[in-house]
Amino acid sequence: MAVQRVKILLSEDDVPKEFYNIAADLKTPLAPPLHPGTKEPVPPEAFYPLFPKEVVRQEYSTERFIPIPEEVREALLRSGRPMPLFRATRLEAHLKTPAKIYFKHEGMNPCGSHKPNTAIAQAYYNMKEGTDTIYTETGAGQWGTALAYSTMLFGLKCEVFMVRVSFDQKPYRKAMIETYGAKIHASPSPHTSFGKKVLAEKPDHTGSLGIAISEAIEKVATDPTHKSKYSLGSVLNHVMLHQTVIGQEVRQQLALADETPDYVIGCIGGGSNFAGISFPLIYDKMKGKNNAEFIAVEPESCPSTTKGKFEYDFGDTAGMTPLLKMYTLGKDYVPSAIHAGGLRYHGMAPTVSHLVADGMIKPVAYNQKEVFEAGVLFARTEGIIPAPESAHAIKATIDKALECKRKNEAKTIVFNLSGHGLLDLGGYQQYLDGKLA
Repeated sequence: MAVQRVKILLSEDDVPKEFYNIAADLKTPLAPPLHPGTKEPVPPEAFYPLFPKEVVRQEYSTERFIPIPEEVREALLRSGRPMPLFRATRLEAHLKTPAKIYFKHEGMNPCGSHKPNTAIAQAYYNMKEGTDTIYTETGAGQWGTALAYSTMLFGLKCEVFMVRVSFDQKPYRKAMIETYGAKIHASPSPHTSFGKKVLAEKPDHTGSLGIAISEAIEKVATDPTHKSKYSLGSVLNHVMLHQTVIGQEVRQQLALADETPDYVIGCIGGGSNFAGISFPLIYDKMKGKNNAEFIAVEPESCPSTTKGKFEYDFGDTAGMTPLLKMYTLGKDYVPSAIHAGGLRYHGMAPTVSHLVADGMIKPVAYNQKEVFEAGVLFARTEGIIPAPESAHAIKATIDKALECKRKNEAKTIVFNLSGHGLLDLGGYQQYLDGKLA
């Protein structure tokens, strides 16, 4: 009997040579960032104190394709790209669905998530401009780990502010970040003026990504050497376009399997892993090459796209950033302490928000218990323990597969497994013990 094909591989030559920039193909132009005082568009040079010039150029670019430097491409290869596309045949059999389920496994790199795709690029551009130290925030720790890894590759220093609740829930993320040579602080922290202010008002504050962003930006703004920069792991468009190496690989892999996607699914916190898999395939849909439905999955406790407002808001809690037009719950929103720390952000990437408003992306939300239930089912069928963030996408995939079963439709479902959950076992243990809130 022939062995069923369950893994689609690409060669090293197939790693994309360009980033795809969806800003070139939006029906209407992306709303510009605004100055919070004047409400006038912020010019590119206003971002130079925070980001290297090439990153700013990409943020404002409307070029469809942006070449990937060879040094970045080599580092992507070193981190494991191209990543395999798997067929979830055991999950299909368990669900008794006629649907075909594929998943892109972005957890198969030293950091365990999709985050190195942009961390490598940002560390490289900072290195080329002469940056000494990069400051950043992290939610569940995937981004902080990826930036610590990437700054190690390019000889930079790195300092990370990690949301306190995740800092306490996931101690081995701290160990990974420090092993790569970076410093890490629980946020809110006593290391910044804003962190001290938050702690003075509420000493046991669980933190939020908005607060951690404020702390990282403050460190850059107050650096007397002017040799530090800030790096963001999601939300802004330069991050989205760096992640499109995912979807470009998926496009090639689906072609090898002679498949066209009917559903493309990913979790959303700031939007980067979802943008990574979906934007190249949304471009294909614009060109009439597929008719897929794009589903973005968020937690019910942080429902920025399902219950938020599409309006201008700050990207951080202290109000230090320009105003961005996005789906938002408000800069002061503090989500409950769910284990999917990477999805605890008050807003959504402007590009993802724009496409939600245009009807190109459908958002859905789930609660933590049903998400962990889906994660455990995936582990017990496919053998992979997914990150709680990725389990949101798995829950939506299972729902779509069961809908295909009811309708007897052999649709093709593709989702992004944005990271493994081997550092999230505390949450799984709570679920298995019946103690998950």
